[in-house]
Amino acid sequence: MVLGLLLARAGVEVTVLEKHKDFFRDFRGDTVHPPTLMLLDELGLGERFAELPSRRLEKMRMLIGDATIVAADFSRIPGPHKYISMVPQWDFLNLLAEAAAEEPTFTLEMGAEVLGLREGGGVRYRDADGEERELAASLVVGCDGRDSLIRAEAGLVPKEYEVPMDVWWVRVPKLEDTGKEAQVFGRFEGGLAGVTMDRGDYFQTSYLIRKGQDAAQRAEGIEKFRERIGGLFGWNDEQLSEIRGWDDVKLLNVRMSKLPHWYSDRVLCIGDAAHAMSPVGGMGVNIAVQDAVAAARILAAPLLRGTLTARDLARVQRRRAVAVTLAQKQQLEEHKMLIEPALDGTLNERTVPLPLRISDRFPQLTALAAFMGGIGPLREKTPAFARRGS
Repeated sequence: MVLGLLLARAGVEVTVLEKHKDFFRDFRGDTVHPPTLMLLDELGLGERFAELPSRRLEKMRMLIGDATIVAADFSRIPGPHKYISMVPQWDFLNLLAEAAAEEPTFTLEMGAEVLGLREGGGVRYRDADGEERELAASLVVGCDGRDSLIRAEAGLVPKEYEVPMDVWWVRVPKLEDTGKEAQVFGRFEGGLAGVTMDRGDYFQTSYLIRKGQDAAQRAEGIEKFRERIGGLFGWNDEQLSEIRGWDDVKLLNVRMSKLPHWYSDRVLCIGDAAHAMSPVGGMGVNIAVQDAVAAARILAAPLLRGTLTARDLARVQRRRAVAVTLAQKQQLEEHKMLIEPALDGTLNERTVPLPLRISDRFPQLTALAAFMGGIGPLREKTPAFARRGS
């Protein structure tokens, strides 16, 4: 959606095909990081975004055994947005769709499921009425996630990284609202691990399990899960009764991967299709948006001239490769430092990792963690052709 909006503002004819008939999906990446907030300002969409229901995350806290640690303090980072905004992703996507619809060269087709690549460039797809169609294009951008069909059709094979966990997503109702600041904290104790986000009237919670243990743990029964997650976060029976059965517990099969080559003839992959991110730190959305900004800035001119080549697509990958590599390296280190010992039951107040102990003693260091997690190693410059006055 970001890429489509930016290219349309450059005058490129662009069509976004969305498989679903609406954007409403639960347990999606709802964190909008400072670089994306700055992008929205520069696109003239900051005021519209501010009207969306949101909460602000200013500090990331962890409770490890009996020790409470501030892992990241976003109020210390540079720039106008010293927080992460937590907004339902469907509201964010609708805002982008409405802004893009104002551009005469933009088309959005909902309920359009891509079936494969089209010979000669473009895609084959099934429209909302079930009719199979073809769409010719000089470039197809695969933004279709970790299990990308476009990637597979183009013969691009990602390198997979080993990860220690899968995640169960679950909603737990709150008994009272505590204001506009979002409370997000990780809890690690006795071989159990989870992270919960305060979404106003409920907690959006990720409960970590060992990789591949979904079926075995579900076999222990929903009561056992309620007991574990309730003990971990201190939730009472009234709150936990809303977890009625396993249909209320969604599995995220965690994968981390990266394509050696993000492109082939007339095809480019960005976001999770090019580099699947761990959910740790909620960095995936931010990285994907930055991919889109870089791609629009690099590709708009050759698309308009009709001179697009593989060399232009390679420039996108070169521009983003270092930032993606550093972000994934950071996530893998966090897996090793926190997630693995947490699931092993060896993480407690006496074994808090040294970097966290240092930052707890010197709070100014929490700005570094906030910068890396909130802004990242490279913020892409908004192209001049897409900027609008706020």
